[in-house]
Amino acid sequence: MSGLLSSPIFRTVLLLTASNVFMTFAWYGHLKNLSDRPWVIAALVSWGIALFEYLLQVPGNRIGATALSLPQLKMLQEAIALTVFVPFAVFYMKQPVKLDFLWAGLCIMGALYFMFRGATPGA
Repeated sequence: MSGLLSSPIFRTVLLLTASNVFMTFAWYGHLKNLSDRPWVIAALVSWGIALFEYLLQVPGNRIGATALSLPQLKMLQEAIALTVFVPFAVFYMKQPVKLDFLWAGLCIMGALYFMFRGATPGA
């Protein structure tokens, strides 16, 4: 288990997932929480939240780049973004669950398959 926790891919997924939580709130949380405020206030609050996103995303990408190619790292980021966004949309923003979430997830899984097939660890 300690080998998994110290692997660059595991640490990358952990950091990028946490980063995406902040990113999602920075990008969309103001639509719920600050809709009655001027857009400039929402932008400044979002910018403040985004600082924490970058403090996790930059090291996550740097660690990930030691074990993944740039296209693999980007596709992993997209999969994590969708994984974070769907629960945010449904539970926090109270959006209806749609079958389109499943189809989008399947498309991302297909993209991950093509990006990672035949990949050798550390390449």
